[in-house]
Amino acid sequence: MLQDLMVSKVRAKLLQTFFAQPKEMFYIRQLVRLNNEEINAIRQELKRMERLDMVKKENRGNRIYYWFNKEYPLYQEILSMVCKTIGLGGEILKKKNKLGNIKYALISGRLAKSLSPRPGGVDLLIVGEINLPSLAVIIREEESKLKREINYSVMTKEEFDFRKKRRDPFLLGILADSKIMLIGEEENLFV
Repeated sequence: MLQDLMVSKVRAKLLQTFFAQPKEMFYIRQLVRLNNEEINAIRQELKRMERLDMVKKENRGNRIYYWFNKEYPLYQEILSMVCKTIGLGGEILKKKNKLGNIKYALISGRLAKSLSPRPGGVDLLIVGEINLPSLAVIIREEESKLKREINYSVMTKEEFDFRKKRRDPFLLGILADSKIMLIGEEENLFV
């Protein structure tokens, strides 16, 4: 199954497109424009991905629409990889040295899947010594791209440990929700 992923740069671009807008369906010419690739390369790759059950398709009028199959066995893993290369996660990883000393950074699964945030929920949690103005710039840029507010929380490692020890409902809610770890190991969040 791993060889399903590591095939071509066209597949990598298509995966980024599908996961950047997981609620969208795309027709072939739209994918050609979005990915700046030849139409035959896109068609061929979509055909391969369909054979592997990675994408689904549907005829509507004179167009065929494609979307990524959420039932694909490696869906969650691909989502995690894509979140680390594009969007908010990609920007945080790209600029992590400018952001300070990050111990943990995680994105909520709801943000990754383009779902509306849970009431009182957080889209991004960063633990460490953080340069807040630099983080605010990244957040504002991503909010304008997503056309929605990004709820985020920043804590020092000491505050994180204190709140975890006190079983703070806010922190426990974040840790209990689905998440994608950008920096740090999920197992270490609970130690």
